[in-house]
Amino acid sequence: MIREFQGDYRWLSNFAPCKIFYEGLVYGSVENAYQAAKTKDEAERLRISTMTSGEAKRYSRTLTLRSDWDDIKLNVMRDLSCIKYSKEPYLSKLVGTGDLYIQEGNRWGDKFWGVCLKTGEGQNNLGLLLMDIRDKINKIQRNS
Repeated sequence: MIREFQGDYRWLSNFAPCKIFYEGLVYGSVENAYQAAKTKDEAERLRISTMTSGEAKRYSRTLTLRSDWDDIKLNVMRDLSCIKYSKEPYLSKLVGTGDLYIQEGNRWGDKFWGVCLKTGEGQNNLGLLLMDIRDKINKIQRNS
């Protein structure tokens, strides 16, 4: 089991550097692109594209969320993660996790994307999404 995105598995983090081309802009990580997708304001998206991942996450708290955000956020994360894991070295690294259970364990209480390591509670949506992407990649590779 991969318990958290630290140490040898830090590359699983959305903060890991990766060029993400999304809706006309290039972002430095999945985190940047995800935070930018929260708004329809092109100037704000452009601004987020120039930030570090941490800056983008903090800055996103000031954005006016698009009205459909709760309905689309899982699909946005899936799309962005598919972009990241379609490229090396992330593709090989994800496949290299074999059939390990992937948990986005965290200490900041995120129970939607991960599991709070203090309480053991959480939906682990990011971990589940990454395992699904891995399964689809493996299926494609087997059929090639």
